[in-house]
Amino acid sequence: MRWIHAAGRGLLVLLVILAGYVASGAGAHQGGGVEGRGPLTLATAGDLTGYLGPLLEGWNRTHPGERVTLVELPDSADETHAQMTTDLRGGDRGRFDVLNIDVNWTPEFAAAGWIRPLPRDRFPLKTFLPPVVDTATYDGRLYAVPYVTNAGLLLYRADVLAEEGVPPPRTWAELERAARTIAPKHGLGGYAGQFLPYEGLTVNAAEAVYSAGGTILGDEGTRVTVNSAGAREGIAFVARGVREGWIPEEALTYKEEESKRAFQDGRLLFLRNWPYAYVAASAPDSRVAGRIGAVPLPGPDGPGTSVLGGSNLAVGTHARHPDSAARLIAYLTSEPVQRQVLTRGALPPVRAALYEDPALIRDFPYLPTLRESVLAAAPRPKSARYDQVSLVVQAVVHDAMTGHETPEAAVRRLARELAAVSSR
Repeated sequence: MRWIHAAGRGLLVLLVILAGYVASGAGAHQGGGVEGRGPLTLATAGDLTGYLGPLLEGWNRTHPGERVTLVELPDSADETHAQMTTDLRGGDRGRFDVLNIDVNWTPEFAAAGWIRPLPRDRFPLKTFLPPVVDTATYDGRLYAVPYVTNAGLLLYRADVLAEEGVPPPRTWAELERAARTIAPKHGLGGYAGQFLPYEGLTVNAAEAVYSAGGTILGDEGTRVTVNSAGAREGIAFVARGVREGWIPEEALTYKEEESKRAFQDGRLLFLRNWPYAYVAASAPDSRVAGRIGAVPLPGPDGPGTSVLGGSNLAVGTHARHPDSAARLIAYLTSEPVQRQVLTRGALPPVRAALYEDPALIRDFPYLPTLRESVLAAAPRPKSARYDQVSLVVQAVVHDAMTGHETPEAAVRRLARELAAVSSR
């Protein structure tokens, strides 16, 4: 400790020691080592098709110093959200470095300071389908990178419609007519979506409102816009279906999996679901394999508007190795890996060129329809309090569908309760 008594020489020694300490990466708490590289943890909702593990094995083989540990959370979006936010609130004690988040959580996570802004020039954003990039931004900055996109499709029994000489519906009136008159003749339920009060009902309700020309929120959640003729018409459409019976009452208990199973078991004429349901219904063990088709969601006067689904990859604010995290995201959004996201996981990629690949279209015939739906899709209402917004929409629309509230009263209640959420 002689440097205490020899200030000039000791200061030089101390600076050398500190320089070596920083250069070695020791104590680099936030940087996570040299250039922020090292092992990572990736958190995601449950991987229903088991595709993600093999993709990460490819990364781990070529990046032994940046190995990724996969943490699968519950299948339910609500439960995954709860576990992620609990971890992120833990600050630098959190487990998750990279998060595969629902597209609509990006504003919430960014506003809370849980994820870090990302440099646009590190990622090939111009090669993505244009609408998906907007889901990864908040307040003008990029906070995540699109990984998987999605848009709702109308699946239908092609064999039944062909037997009746009726084309797939393009409008709500055509859908209603076939669901009310053709479905019962063939012992089928008419139309279903995801109508249990959870995130899926928020999506279905937003699609009905958007298709009728309405909106729910504006200005990234600061303005309530739901009190409109379009919102009343959209909610009336789904409420009328339950009241008149062409939406089976059982559909009020459906999430994605239950509705998919009903369709692939041959119990429905029409189903609104994500493209993965088309893949499942086309599989050899499906009772309707080879007898189905898919078209864009109908609206009042023609094709409607789907909600833009999918997920984005974000880096936690307290990620141990942020440079490795960004490198992993670039890998997972590269063209070869995005191709595997589709072929192994049956999940819609964000790379635009893949939707025009003849070999992929041969294996996934719905791709052109999906591209059309994605390009015309709209995001769910952007809000830093999205979880509360979604709970309000679920509760109010469910009351309208079960006949406890008229569509007109439901829209007025939505406007009041969303205004209360926005003012908090």
